[in-house]
Amino acid sequence: MKNIALITGATGGLGQEFVKLHAQRKGDLVLVAREQEALNKLKEKVEKEYSVEAYTIAVDLSQADAAERIYNELKEKDIVIEYLLNNAGFGGQGDFFTRTMEQDMSMIAVNVVTLTKLTKLFLPDMIKRGSGRVLNTSSTAAMMPGPRQAVYYATKAFVTSMGNSIWQELKGTGITLTTLMPGAMSTGFAKAGGLQNTPLFAHPVEPAAVAKAGYEGMLKGKLNVVSGLTFVQRIFMSMAPLLPKKMMLKQVYDMQTIKK
Repeated sequence: MKNIALITGATGGLGQEFVKLHAQRKGDLVLVAREQEALNKLKEKVEKEYSVEAYTIAVDLSQADAAERIYNELKEKDIVIEYLLNNAGFGGQGDFFTRTMEQDMSMIAVNVVTLTKLTKLFLPDMIKRGSGRVLNTSSTAAMMPGPRQAVYYATKAFVTSMGNSIWQELKGTGITLTTLMPGAMSTGFAKAGGLQNTPLFAHPVEPAAVAKAGYEGMLKGKLNVVSGLTFVQRIFMSMAPLLPKKMMLKQVYDMQTIKK
């Protein structure tokens, strides 16, 4: 295998677009997701269509040792990761005090803990080689608090803040870390999080253009890539810094409340 990209959440909407983009450049792949059957189908598809090699790892990224299992398995196989795309993540609609402990702790585990561990495990190898790129998928949710998705917005604020800090720390190493901050997309994210009937996801954008912007931004070593904002989001994002904090919180709350 050569020019290998590890992509978490590879079988999802944005993940599949990343897989396609890398395969089109004749790069080999390590595909990571929860369901082995879905991974097998994706592996067969990309190997047939793009004549690349794909290796699959089925793992639940909410498990405490998920990142170590991925890293150790690849080390044992002598598979060198040139591109790390921490794409997996999920949200969930509802007031903080009504959501279960398991729901929010699993979200923190996937969105923050495993992403952080994978970044921490693979970066030293890249620095030692003097080559490599990291793309962490955050969200425009990182830019403000998110009533009705309190924990999700907080996880993405963490991803963006950490990623931006590391980008600066990597100066002079030949390695870069780019943070992708998408808006509302037509992937499985909204349905999985119970957000499909909220104003925020009334007119979601297709993930292909977002993935392309993020992937190309990673190759260029950009700090942040903001892409895929809906018309409503563009207006709101431009106005948010000017709004009183309490008014902004009410607007976000309303955008994420299910229509009756």
